[in-house]
Amino acid sequence: MSTESRIRAYYDALRDGDPLYSYFAPSDAVVKFGISEHLDGYEEVEAALREQTRTTTDWTVESRDLRVTERDRHAWFADRVGMEWTDLDRDVRLEFDTRWSGTLERERRTRGESEDSPGDWRFVSMHVSTAGDV
Repeated sequence: MSTESRIRAYYDALRDGDPLYSYFAPSDAVVKFGISEHLDGYEEVEAALREQTRTTTDWTVESRDLRVTERDRHAWFADRVGMEWTDLDRDVRLEFDTRWSGTLERERRTRGESEDSPGDWRFVSMHVSTAGDV
């Protein structure tokens, strides 16, 4: 799977309400900045994404300018993304024009995988921001 396909799969998972934490590398070095959050390490990212999935619904995610550069085991991306979702706790619909950027790393093959198996791309950093007021 290409890096671009992996990023688009993440967008699809967000839309579908599927678990998102598996898209991140299981590392203490992972960093995720959301519109109003800063998460350090896989455990924080996993917990926050589980909570997000539990407390939100009806996501719209529209990629408007995805740009990806891929090298052997590393890739980086930037995108402008229109996002909307319903916050179940507050019973309110939210909408933002956002900017995304991040870095992905290809996992190393595990023992027994063929040399042709490329390994999965995982986010090691992600930054989502908005120019408007939150």
